[in-house]
Amino acid sequence: MSYDHELILITPAGFVEDDIGNQIPVGPVELSLLCRLESVGRSEFYNASSQGMKPEKVFIIHAYEYDGQQLVKFEGKQYRVTRTFQTGTEEIELTCERVVADA
Repeated sequence: MSYDHELILITPAGFVEDDIGNQIPVGPVELSLLCRLESVGRSEFYNASSQGMKPEKVFIIHAYEYDGQQLVKFEGKQYRVTRTFQTGTEEIELTCERVVADA
């Protein structure tokens, strides 16, 4: 199966240390990569719903590209990673729910 969708992994803002130990703030870092999109399974959807979660998308990416990011952007919408699952030595599934702005 082909990776024919673009996904952006978002690393939150933080700090890096310069050569003399000063903490320098850095903004969020976005990494664009290709992914495969799959449906959330029926049983997974209902099990998650009973826990108060609303999984909407499952993205399959290369495992070496993922570094624990908890936010992703897909087609202009932001999602939170609620579960990861290593499907083999080369791929990982990211089950995600939509991030909705606070009202």
